[in-house]
Amino acid sequence: MKFAQAMIGLETKDYVAVAVAAEKAGFDSVALSDHVVYPQEFSSPYPYTPDGKPQFDPTWDFPDPWVTIGALASATTSLEFFTNVFVLPARNPINVAKAVGTAAALSGDRVSLGIGAGWLREEFDILEQSFKGRGKRLDEMIEVLHTVWGGGFVEHHGECFDFAPIDMRPAPSRQIPILVGGHSEIALRRAARNDGWIGVNYSLDELSGYASQLHEFRREAGRSAEPFEMVVSVRAAPDASTIEKLEELGVTTILTSAWMAAGRPVPTNAEDAIDAIQQYADRWIRPTRAS
Repeated sequence: MKFAQAMIGLETKDYVAVAVAAEKAGFDSVALSDHVVYPQEFSSPYPYTPDGKPQFDPTWDFPDPWVTIGALASATTSLEFFTNVFVLPARNPINVAKAVGTAAALSGDRVSLGIGAGWLREEFDILEQSFKGRGKRLDEMIEVLHTVWGGGFVEHHGECFDFAPIDMRPAPSRQIPILVGGHSEIALRRAARNDGWIGVNYSLDELSGYASQLHEFRREAGRSAEPFEMVVSVRAAPDASTIEKLEELGVTTILTSAWMAAGRPVPTNAEDAIDAIQQYADRWIRPTRAS
């Protein structure tokens, strides 16, 4: 089992020190959240809470993930990076291909692109991207990314995007894994067609249902034999029994926040964050690796 540390809530100035500590403690990756802007007023409901209110504090930092990965990659050697999740349809796919491809090149291919359709309509409005039809646009954007990342002169002629032959460099040395967040049927089917799924804050019973759907959708898509990442956070302590159940479901990575797992508030300095990471590793990661 692999472990990923969520960086959301930290101050940007602490990211590098915390990432270095996470790598030393045995974490395999860190997850970077994404919002370009956060409107002061909005009516869009957050889809992952019963009351529709976001779980995060809008005053938290949301540094650009690809710029951040460049900094974190230069300070680490094996730590991997993924977005949880990048609001892809709020962007231009060529710009995204360039940013992610550059981050992959600078990090030695330690990057995965975690994507979602997005929920905050007001953010789309500010970025002058249509909220309506974003799912259809997202699927075509994935095609565009793979095409451009393939290297050489390539072209695309689709319903949402159309361009004559272009060459984007640096092109990644391999196709960058695309993981899909969300638990609607549409999101799960999209994940099944791609390289992995990101799911957050589930009970084991809830996760079991989503995992069953994913496996079924992967069979339907003819991708059962392909590698597939399942990155999840669950409302259960990651002890040996829980990890065994997660592995039976196909989970490959436990996504956690070390301080939240310990019942602590979000750290306001690197020292407190690093202490929580070290304690989490001592309690859960090292015993798992030793068994």
